Amino acid sequence: MTEETTSNYVKPVLDIHERPTWNKWIVLSIQHLFTMFGSTIFVPTVTHLNPSVALISSGLGTLAYLIITRGKIPAYLGSSFAFIAPITMLLAAKSGGGPGAVMVGTFSVGVVYAIVALIVYYVGVEWIQKVLPPIVVGPVIMVIGLSLAPSAAAMAMGTNNGGTYDYKILLVALITLVATIIAMMFFKGFFGLIPILCGFVIGYLVSMMFGLVDYTLIKEASLFQVPDFTIPFVNMDPVVTLTVVLSMAPLAFVTMAEHMGHQLLLNRITNRNFFKDPGLHRSLAADGTASIIASLIGGPPVTTYGENIGVLAITKVYSVFVIGGAAVFAIAFGFIGYINAVITSVPTAVLGGISLLLFGVIATSGLRMMIESRVDLSQNRNMIIASVVLVVGIGGLMIHVGSFQLSGMAMAALIGIILNLVIPEKTTK
Repeated sequence: MTEETTSNYVKPVLDIHERPTWNKWIVLSIQHLFTMFGSTIFVPTVTHLNPSVALISSGLGTLAYLIITRGKIPAYLGSSFAFIAPITMLLAAKSGGGPGAVMVGTFSVGVVYAIVALIVYYVGVEWIQKVLPPIVVGPVIMVIGLSLAPSAAAMAMGTNNGGTYDYKILLVALITLVATIIAMMFFKGFFGLIPILCGFVIGYLVSMMFGLVDYTLIKEASLFQVPDFTIPFVNMDPVVTLTVVLSMAPLAFVTMAEHMGHQLLLNRITNRNFFKDPGLHRSLAADGTASIIASLIGGPPVTTYGENIGVLAITKVYSVFVIGGAAVFAIAFGFIGYINAVITSVPTAVLGGISLLLFGVIATSGLRMMIESRVDLSQNRNMIIASVVLVVGIGGLMIHVGSFQLSGMAMAALIGIILNLVIPEKTTK
């Protein structure tokens, strides 16, 4: 990795270590909170984890990240979309292992980050670029989105979990989708930064009109409420199997590539080189530590959020104090019972409508990575890698020996890495 700065640097409103006045501090932190809020609660809502625990995981993980990186990188961490499919699989299948398996899988993601951080510290980062070039990462990211497409369609029609087709559910899903698209395209200022949350709100209001909202949990909720944490050996026994680890751990390399992309972007925005100071090894270790923290309380793996980097670029407020404030608010929100109850009561139709867009955005972001990296698909080598990764990942090819199983995105990522290392750059043809 090379230093990424720009001569077009614009003086910030607040630099990384500048602290705003208390009133501005609150507003600026809440803006970051709402920017990540929709995506962070979306992941646990879809996977049937606890949204409040995910918020708390997000806040604790971000604080840990700021501490480990010595308060030098203004980055917020939220729930990662890359792990939706394996988490859903581990929770849905009777033999999947349930929360104990998700905990072990999430923990293993953090361990992979820690191992890579150590290697980067002693060896450097060039090997990562060789193992995970855009021709591997791009298609794997596309697999993440496209493999979730059937789930999005099922939720939008009401046919998920054995349900039957319902035109009311489909109508609400489409209204939610349109509302989210309008927010992304036309809303300006603060509301332009939270299109997913806007879609949630509009979809929820329409669902109320159609009688799709169950108010039971809201009526029973209290202002202060301790979320249902799943803590190892307290109310959950870890499920440690090779299948569980391999279903999630390999995807850490995909989010690592995303992590480094975010670092490059932050380098440009802030006119710094975070790969050198505090060092990529520190940011990777911090990201992994955040996922380990999440695993110990029942949250999904977390990663740096591009949405919040967008807020930095727009506002020119780079203060880590603002990011830390958002983390504190996220933790506080996690203990407000009404918020948890409202989130839990969001109908499947709303989730389906937003998923139709979000899962597609994930897929197209992989395509965008290849385009921006100028990957030439007319070359046989690149075409072979991309084609095999897409078909293996979306088609569900698996290795199943006894209790060991490797499939989906993990299988696609592994095959992509192997093909990239084995197929020569230049051939006689």
